[in-house]
Order: sequence, then structure tokens, then C-alpha cells
Amino acid sequence: MQEQLLGMLRDQLVTIVSGTIFLFVGLAACCLAAVRRQSGVRLFLWLGIWSAMYGAELLIECPAVAAALPHWIQIGIPFLRTSFEYLLAPVVALAWLELSVGKMRPFLYAVILVSLAIGIAGIGFFVVTGSRDQLILYNNLVAAVALVVLVVVVSVPRLSRKFLVLPNRSVMVVGTLVFAVEALHFNLSQAFHYPTWRSTGSLGLAVFLFAFGYSAVQIALQSERRLLSIESELAIAHDIQTSILPSGSPELERIRVATTYRPMTDVAGDFYEFIPVDPNRIGFLVADVTGHGIPAALIAAMIKVAIQSVVPFAHDPREVLRGLNRVLFAQLRTQLVSAAYLWLDTENHTALYSAAGHPPLLHCRDGKVERIESNGLLFGVLSDSDYPLCELTVLPGDRFLLYTDGVTEAENALGQAFGDHKFEEVVQRDRSVGPSELSEKLLAEIRQWQPASVTQRDDITLIVIEVI
Repeated sequence: MQEQLLGMLRDQLVTIVSGTIFLFVGLAACCLAAVRRQSGVRLFLWLGIWSAMYGAELLIECPAVAAALPHWIQIGIPFLRTSFEYLLAPVVALAWLELSVGKMRPFLYAVILVSLAIGIAGIGFFVVTGSRDQLILYNNLVAAVALVVLVVVVSVPRLSRKFLVLPNRSVMVVGTLVFAVEALHFNLSQAFHYPTWRSTGSLGLAVFLFAFGYSAVQIALQSERRLLSIESELAIAHDIQTSILPSGSPELERIRVATTYRPMTDVAGDFYEFIPVDPNRIGFLVADVTGHGIPAALIAAMIKVAIQSVVPFAHDPREVLRGLNRVLFAQLRTQLVSAAYLWLDTENHTALYSAAGHPPLLHCRDGKVERIESNGLLFGVLSDSDYPLCELTVLPGDRFLLYTDGVTEAENALGQAFGDHKFEEVVQRDRSVGPSELSEKLLAEIRQWQPASVTQRDDITLIVIEVI
């Protein structure tokens, strides 16, 4: 009797240790997936749930552990065991789904849906009738069919390359075969009433989970390397884009200029350029490519190249915009570009302005702010668009503001835009400060309007021009 008791305690100790390890590893994997919150670590989540469910099932099946649990948990142990038995198959299929591609995915989706339907029905039967085995045969049959298919796919190199994403195929082959052999042994033993040891099944599952975990770690490392590579390339792209923008404000006799450029990401679709002809004459171009990121930045770089073809027409905003549109039209696909061009001639006290679907130019004089709209079609709509021309008289003290819509469309926590009215209000209120100070005050107002919890939604470009 004493030897039987010691044997029982040894068996329970192995079960308790195994269950605790599986539960701890599962919870750790789930915590890792929760902290990372990236699609590349979803495999950790399903592996964690799988391991935690199996570990919890081992523990609640152990009499010593069950006896130590509160009474209300002891009452629910049969329900927990039934739930684990029925819901383990869809969780395992979800883990495999993270490693599958092509036609393997629809197959696994079918396994998930069928096993989940059987599981819910089986749990429902248990709640109503108290029978755990009402649908367990069908549940095991679905799991067996899925396992056979997966063993074949993993074992055949041509199939595994076609339908699975495996960083190291040999590790997954070993893990899958060990688990399949153990599962076959367990089911045959149950059918022919041979004695089985739960520790053998735990060892087989541990090997299987190790193979999955190894694949998950390799996939996560590959994702990290790709991310680092992308970040490095973005940093290089940022440096290149910065280099194509003017390095400073132009130095002119009767004009002061302040420029603000705040991209939403490392690279942006906003672009600006100065075309000085002599100390009294200069052209200002501002452009905004639809979209964000690298595609928009590439189009912005094209604008830099295209400007060289319109420099001889710098004194004619209409021809500048027409020339840029002709050059860019063949390169633009789904993207469009808005642009505005201002030509200032302080010697003859004139200004010429034209735009292509761009926010209006602000002209400030004697405390009054005037919105000047002289818009044609966006670049990329038609290959040969024409653009209306607006002529203005320039006096000392005049100010002009060219900007992109990132200035006026900045939103607060309620989703309300900064807006043209508030923008003009700040310009009018701070008309006595210099161009640089006005730019800083406008940015401060936008930052105050847009709290830190709300990320910048668009690139911001602002050019403040003052005639002296």
C-alpha cells in the first residue's frame, strides 16, 4: 500500500511539474505577444494559449491540485476539462495558420470553423446533459484528418515550400513527426486498452511546441531584421530628401523669408523651392503630393528635377505650372499633385500668382488678410492644363503666406480642423512680429490645437514672405 501511494505521488508530481511548466511557458508567450502587438508575433499568442490550456488541463486533472483549489473552482473542473478538450483543436489550427500560405490557408480555415462548431456544440451538450463524450469522436476525427494532412505537407519538401513558411524545415519535421507518432500511440493504446503514461504525451507535445516556438522566434528575428533594414533605408531617404530642399532662406535686398517644414514621417510628399533670378526678383514654389511616405517622396523628388526645365520661365507662374504638369504627367499614376507658384518683383512692385488645386495664398496688408485663389487643375489630371494668373501690386510691409493643407487640416482630439479662419486669425493678430517669429507662433498654435495624444496627420510646409 505504501509503495502504491508513493507511486501515485510520483505520478502526480510529474504531472504537476509538467502542467506548471506548460502553463508558465504559455502565459509567458501570451505576455510577449501582448507587449509586442505586431502581426509577426501572433504565432506566439496561439502557441501561448495552446501551451497554457494543456498545462491547465494537466493541473486540474491532478487530484492533489484539484483538492487544493477553492470549492467553486472544483465545481467547474468538469466544465473546464470539457472546454479544453473541445477547443484545443481550433487553437492548434490557428497556430498553423500563421505558418501557412496558398491553398493551405482555406483548408485550415475550414478546420477551424468545423472544429469550433463541434466544440461549441459539445460544450453545449455537456452543459445540458452532463456528458463530455457526446461529440468527442467527431472532434478527434477532425483533428486526426488535419494532423495527417499537415504531416504530409511538412514531410514532403515540395509541398512544404509551396504551402508553409518555415525558417527551418527540419526542426518542424522532427517536431511534427514526434507529436504524430505519440498521438498515434496514445489512440491505439486507448483502442486496445493498453496502459499509457501522460508524461509520454507531454514529452511529445513539448517537442512539438519547441519546434513551433523555434519557428516563431526565427520569424520574429527576420521581422526585426527587415524592420531595422527599412528604418535604415528610411533614414537614408530622409537625408536624401532633405538634401533636395533649399539649404536655407534666400538672401534678397527687399525680401525676408522664413520657412517651416515638418514632415509627418521620415519622408514626405511636401516640397518647396526658391528660384532667385537677381536680388529683386524671385519665384516661390510649394507643392503637395497626394498620399504620404515613400511613394509621395519619390514624386516630390521628381518635382525637383522637373523644376530645371521651367527655370527660364520663372517670371511666368502660368508657364511654370504648365511645364511642371507636362513633365510630371507621364510619371504620375494614381497620385496627383497640388502646387502654388508666386513670383515677386520688388523693383517693379509686382507679384504674379498661379496655383494648381492648392490652398489659397494669403496676402496681408495694413492688418487685413486677403485670400487669393487662382487655381487650375491638379497636376496629373490632364496632360495640357492651363492655369489662371493673378497680378498684384506689392508695397513695403506686405506679407505673403504659402502653405500646404497640413497647416489648416491639423485636427484636435475632437476631430475638428485648425481651419482657415483660425489660421488667418493668428496671422492677423501677430502681424507685428517678423516672419520667423510668425512661423513659430503658428506652429505653437497648431501644437496647442493638436494635443500630444493626437499624431500629426499630414506634412506641414509654411513659407512666410515679407516685403521690406
